[in-house]
Amino acid sequence: MFSKLHYISQGNTVEDQLLNIHQALDNGCDWIQLRFKNQDQHQLFTLAEAVKTLCEEYLATFIINDKVDLALQINADGVHLGLNDMNIEKARNLLGNHKIIGGTANTLQDVLQRVEENCDYIGLGPFRFTTTKDNLSPILGLEGYQNIVSQMKPSNPEIPIYAIGGIQLEDIASLLDIGIHGVALSGQITEKPQLITQLNEKLYVNV
Repeated sequence: MFSKLHYISQGNTVEDQLLNIHQALDNGCDWIQLRFKNQDQHQLFTLAEAVKTLCEEYLATFIINDKVDLALQINADGVHLGLNDMNIEKARNLLGNHKIIGGTANTLQDVLQRVEENCDYIGLGPFRFTTTKDNLSPILGLEGYQNIVSQMKPSNPEIPIYAIGGIQLEDIASLLDIGIHGVALSGQITEKPQLITQLNEKLYVNV
């Protein structure tokens, strides 16, 4: 089963990224998605190699945002692809069936597309406004999630859906109640990695 808590990394430099990822791992996060946009390719490769080593040390899953070629080059556990990134079928052909491929979605149509593409998990959002990401898609809120989950479950009840975008600790119980598998967080974990213990307690309360 995939971890219920994903950390999407933050930091404007290699050093900042490594510090934030290391703190997340130290505090019990076991799924890291490396997101280091608009950076020099050499820096990105250096960072990815270092993060892979860290994740191996902590027995954590290591996912790379967007860069399928980099994931292949350093043998990461998988990739997460946005709707405008490489299509999932092509990524699957390059990486193989043993790698994890996640996909972003914002609408029911997006979710059904991801199901059809046979991705391994879906990051659905945003839940509420967040400053973490530029060009934010329309806000879903709890009702939006509920509508999408209830309509997609008959087509594929197994694929894990993760809520993303401005999620707070107090949102988790309601999200789990409507069938969300887990959450992906960025800023909250960066700012206060000690929250991971409480987040995991909420996420795994009925497991």
